[in-house]
Amino acid sequence: MLTAVAVLTTGCTTKGTARAECVVRPAADVVPKAGVLFGVNLDWGHETLSDYAVNLGRHPAVTVAFAEVPLNVDARANLAAAVNQVRANGGSLLLTLEPAAGLAVVTDEVAADVADLTNSINREGVPVILRFAHEMNGSWYAWGQQPAEYISTFRRVAHAIHERAPGTGMMWAPNNADGYPFTGGASSAAPGSPDFKLLDTNGDGTITLADHPYAPYYPGDDAVDWVGMSLYHWGSAYPWGENEMPEEGKFVAQLTGTYIGAQGDERAAPDFYQVYGVDHAKPVAIPETGAFVIHRGDDAGELAIKQAWWRQVFSADIAVRFPNLKMINWFEWDKLEAEVHQRVDWTVVNDAPTRHAFTADLPAWLDFSDGEVACPVPTN
Repeated sequence: MLTAVAVLTTGCTTKGTARAECVVRPAADVVPKAGVLFGVNLDWGHETLSDYAVNLGRHPAVTVAFAEVPLNVDARANLAAAVNQVRANGGSLLLTLEPAAGLAVVTDEVAADVADLTNSINREGVPVILRFAHEMNGSWYAWGQQPAEYISTFRRVAHAIHERAPGTGMMWAPNNADGYPFTGGASSAAPGSPDFKLLDTNGDGTITLADHPYAPYYPGDDAVDWVGMSLYHWGSAYPWGENEMPEEGKFVAQLTGTYIGAQGDERAAPDFYQVYGVDHAKPVAIPETGAFVIHRGDDAGELAIKQAWWRQVFSADIAVRFPNLKMINWFEWDKLEAEVHQRVDWTVVNDAPTRHAFTADLPAWLDFSDGEVACPVPTN
């Protein structure tokens, strides 16, 4: 969740402290015609965006923030502080909204409130990509594995956004199919329930990887502006917890549904990029990625794991092979992960050796912000 962030006051202003209203760019303008936007999932409680940009040596084109919806006073204040930082950095805000109390709380009034808020952010010169209720095909969130209600709620939010916030785009972003149907979580679809029947796409009475792990949750092309997939290297096989080198070609294989390896044969999974990036003609994002490392005193080996993963994610042929891939965001957190009950260091700029190796490997096809305050020509 989004934690407290430092408030910046720089930006597009008029006399005194009153801010000028900026020209709102259409949401579609965020999608680069060539190249891939580089972004960061920032640990706001420990690092400002300007600190991160100094460490990286560049300004990210996308900055990710999380907030619970309905938005309370604290969430609004934290978000406003994050927006100030993004304005000063330039680029776009990827706002991930989490209905932690369940999908039912996202009423028409809540959807309208979210749209009005993102429209106000747009009018400050900051484009927004709204990732609503991400990883909905998992069982670990309150909104998980409820395809009918999820689609209805996503469409409610999308309708409000498209009607009231033309500078905001909607992102639909399931989790990678590795491990689907993710049984055991609090939101697992109960056998015999209406949701279970919707997820049993081949009608054989069970839910396995042979059932489509994405399609039952897709809200429709008219509601979706971006598609995304959370895609991490957690290790080689369940149960997680070991520092393990990623298998060669794993990133592409899991993106395209062609993975077979230590985690098993997952070729029953569909080609996410082909189905949604090509057939549905949507810009594709990897809104979260990183490589699993727990500090165990082997600095060189831990760096090697991260480097092997980012070299797959940023390999020379990625932008050519996947021209509709338009965004990749690194997960820059060192945090306790419930799955392993230990702190996992996903970061790549916190220590000098990893930072130098990472920045040296960043390819020319990545797009960054120019670092200028995000405010187009002010309106009268």
